[in-house]
Amino acid sequence: MGYSKRCIVTGAAGFIGSALARLLLKETEASVLVVDKLTYAGVPESLKEVGLDPTTLESSNPRLSFLKADICDQAAMDRAFADFKPDTIFHLAAESHVDRSIDGPGEFIRTNVTGTATLLQAALGYWRSLGDEAKRAFRFQHISTDEVYGTLGETGYFTEETPYSPHSPYSASKAASDHLVRAWHDTYGLPTLITNCSNNYGPYHFPEKLIPLIILNCLDRKPLPVYGKGANVRDWLFVDDHARALLLVNEKGEPGETYNVGGHNERTNLEVVKTVCAILDGLRPMDGGAKYESLITYVADRPGHDLRYAIDPDKLMAKLGWRPRENFDTGIRKTVQWYLDNEWWWGPIREKRYSGQRLGRSQGAS
Repeated sequence: MGYSKRCIVTGAAGFIGSALARLLLKETEASVLVVDKLTYAGVPESLKEVGLDPTTLESSNPRLSFLKADICDQAAMDRAFADFKPDTIFHLAAESHVDRSIDGPGEFIRTNVTGTATLLQAALGYWRSLGDEAKRAFRFQHISTDEVYGTLGETGYFTEETPYSPHSPYSASKAASDHLVRAWHDTYGLPTLITNCSNNYGPYHFPEKLIPLIILNCLDRKPLPVYGKGANVRDWLFVDDHARALLLVNEKGEPGETYNVGGHNERTNLEVVKTVCAILDGLRPMDGGAKYESLITYVADRPGHDLRYAIDPDKLMAKLGWRPRENFDTGIRKTVQWYLDNEWWWGPIREKRYSGQRLGRSQGAS
């Protein structure tokens, strides 16, 4: 692939960010500066296969470098742009777990709103210093979520024209950051792109999220928590398909535009859990012929839990030619197998950072 841009990727020690960084370094000629604060969900081991030493944060890959920094630090972000001289920035750094946003919304506002504004200011100052050709080529690409649109009934899809109606502190903070990105484009002319994606899953997913949590709880013979009746519907997207969409939008997307990324893979939460159980019944059977589905435990629902999300990706498909390579059946089997094969990655996380405890039960902000 002829893509050889200099890319800042914020949050690239996280789930989607690391998938994008691995894609850029393995399948393109891009140079990547990772900017990550390394909060609880930042796992530098996710970049080990592309040359990062997770202990020293030094890289054996000449096209990969790592900056441990807070995106809210204006001076640090200004220096990052000035020193690295990027052609583009993929902004993925964010607090992203809805349950944690219920327990402590302040950090979500700080990182997702103030952090995005800080990056926009750093990018704007840098962009204004460029020559005309470099200005035209530069992109500020903001990666967001379908949760900004609120909830759907049993039919219909989110499109790029769907009004915003966020219902959790997390989705409200992402909605605010989307609005900031549009404002910097409309007010200052900064060439921005926004993508809103459906639920991602796949390798290197921090185990507080549903699918890795269920996989690892199965392996530990722990209860499998299902909120309410498990009827909430999500549209699932394999993370590597998402990373390829982000690269395509960066190459071919129109500045100022938004592109929705979804895989047309709707499942209820209960269906997802039962699918994981069935795969593990085949790959790692329980003793005595017991079924993993017997571990399912119904728990009190999350406050403000949206009923259904579903993305219409037609704009991305029709205008830019994106197609997902995985459907849910193929992607979920690859994901389960990856967790079976890679305890080296998730074992220390499970032991030291997050052991599977319930989050998001607060009835008010702490």
